This record gives sequence, structure tokens and C-alpha cells, in this order.
Amino acid sequence: MLHRFEIRLADVDRGVYTDLDLRVARHPSEDNPYLLTRVLAFALEHKDGLAFSKGLSEADEPALWVKSGDGRIVDWIEVGSPAPDRLHRASKACQRVAVWCHRRPDLLQQRCAKEKVHKAEQIQVVKVPGDLLAALEPKLDRNNRWDLSRLEGRVTVVVDGEAIEAAIDSVPLSPAPE
Repeated sequence: MLHRFEIRLADVDRGVYTDLDLRVARHPSEDNPYLLTRVLAFALEHKDGLAFSKGLSEADEPALWVKSGDGRIVDWIEVGSPAPDRLHRASKACQRVAVWCHRRPDLLQQRCAKEKVHKAEQIQVVKVPGDLLAALEPKLDRNNRWDLSRLEGRVTVVVDGEAIEAAIDSVPLSPAPE
């Protein structure tokens, strides 16, 4: 299934103001919270070159990425709760790795603490609140229009005249070594 998202983005925290017109293919195994997290990640990570990968259809690709002109992956952006070895490989191969986690980021951090993850202290875990996703889910349609803003870590999504607000926090996958 294909979903269209027309997003008017005002990311004050990063100084990014743009209109996005996204066509997001939905894998049959993808649930609504995952899809919504992927779209939020795309919008709030937006920069030149950011693209959806084949994602769930291709096991060796993240949900989102930025590639350099010579094909190297510069930014590797996961959605969900990837395995520690996957994050280890990604961190060794890319300049930046981030995980947009919509279910139990604490469990991801605990799992990764037990295994070797290259530069784990530099991998950012973005905690997407379940309340935000639960409020957006009933409004999800084939064609979606959002006004999305972020200011001082607080995100507001206006859909069908209703403003939905939440704090989206980002923490390192693991604390910096002492």
C-alpha cells in the first residue's frame, strides 16, 4: 500500500523549514506505529540526500539513509529495535547512526549494553512516545496532510485541525566510556 504525506515542516531546533511531499510504500508486515515512526523520522531528520531505503524488503538496509556521491552510506537511520550486531556494523561503516525507537528504547539499550557495539556512545536513540503514535494512528489515511513543528524538543503535529504534542527525547545508546 502507498501512503502520501504532505508535510509542512518547521523544525526550529535545527533551522529546517520546508514542504515535503512523500510517497511512502508500506510493507505488508509493517504496522501503523512503525510506519508513523518512519515518517516522523524522515521529516525530523530531513536534509539533502535523505531517502527511504527498501527497508523491510531488504535486510541489509536501514529504514532511511543518506549516501555520498560515491555511494557510501553517510547517515544510517534505523526504526524500531535493531539487533546490536547490526548497529555495530552500521557504526563501523557510517559517519552517523541513529535509531528511532517507538517501543521500549530501554530494552534496546539493555541489549546493546551486553554486546560490543562500535561507538555506542555516538549512536543516538530517539524515543518516540507511544502517546503521540496512538493519537496519530486513527488519523492515518492514504493521503495525509500534516503541519509538523519542533521547538525545544517538543513536537507538534497538526492533523485535521487537531494539534497533537509530545516531547521527543534523544539519548546515546550507551554512556560515554570513562
